Amino acid sequence: MLRNGQTLTSAPCRVPTPSLLGIETSCDETAAAVFSLEGNLLSNLVASQHEVHGRFGGVVPELASRKHVERIEEITHAALNRAGVGWSDLRAIAVTQGPGLAGALVVGVSFGKALAYALGVPCIGVHHLEGHIASAWLEYPDFVTPCIVLVVSGGHTHLYLVPQRGEYRLLGKTLDDAAGEAFDKGAKMLGLSYPGGPALDRLAQTGDPSTVRFPRPYLNKGRFNFSFSGLKTSLLYYLRDRQSRQESSLPAHVAAGYQEAIVDVLVEKSLRAVRQYGVTGLAVVGGVSANSRLRAVLQARAEKEGIRLALPRMHFCTDNAAMVAAAGWWAYQEQRWASWDLDAQPGLAIEAMEPFPSFVRRGQGR
Repeated sequence: MLRNGQTLTSAPCRVPTPSLLGIETSCDETAAAVFSLEGNLLSNLVASQHEVHGRFGGVVPELASRKHVERIEEITHAALNRAGVGWSDLRAIAVTQGPGLAGALVVGVSFGKALAYALGVPCIGVHHLEGHIASAWLEYPDFVTPCIVLVVSGGHTHLYLVPQRGEYRLLGKTLDDAAGEAFDKGAKMLGLSYPGGPALDRLAQTGDPSTVRFPRPYLNKGRFNFSFSGLKTSLLYYLRDRQSRQESSLPAHVAAGYQEAIVDVLVEKSLRAVRQYGVTGLAVVGGVSANSRLRAVLQARAEKEGIRLALPRMHFCTDNAAMVAAAGWWAYQEQRWASWDLDAQPGLAIEAMEPFPSFVRRGQGR
């Protein structure tokens, strides 16, 4: 269902509002948002598919693509109506180009390009991770640079030095399982429902993280790289051995201990980067940044060490179109937009964020 009970109604008479439309369909969220060219978020709506994929214990790509086809026009109309914006007000369309599920991305990119072509406005391809990074400034417009940004989203755990908006230096990334995958796979081993990350978080809130201690992978090696596959294996062996010994540790204690190991690694490596590069700001973005324990530890450590912390609100953490619109708005200000051969790229490389390969820069021919 549409968030906030949005209904489709005709926009009333109004003063024209030059705006940018953002579209996100990289996984199982069909989302649209409207951003005014003055830099204000006017609407942000997400249609979730959790009820579709829940019975399978994870996202089914083909079903996700079909749902995007069914809902993308509806959610776009709803976002425009919520913003009080008409088609003639749109000056650009920003859409997630990748990475993500191939079929899901194709739906969004095709819709966005067709809409931009029909309206005669630029289309802007947005890297999904750049969208998450943009959510820090969406929430905190005056957030300091240079800063460190930790992106923890789905299959991505990446640490960046951001000297200034739109410029990224990759410091480290996951070598195998990402933090989000570790949460989801851990939840599945504990028999929790989909989506696993939030379910494990809820269970861990009732447990004691000191009862069961798990290893902190790559905490003191690999510089700023991450690795969580060993932690997942450690949980598997613990559950297997506990069953064979007929031990009765409460699942909440196990979940809390497992979660604490992930949180410790994310926090320590991020703060280490802050200290090493002498910056004063740390932003943590992406779906995993909604984890209650991670947020609590980050806030406590940032206050103790005098670090300015950017933690977007919960609805800006998970996949949404506001972050795509925010990243697109920044590209629009610099006159960076895509050529008409823009295509979905499910395996779009992290390094492609700068320079973005499909951008036509500063008003060059399209």
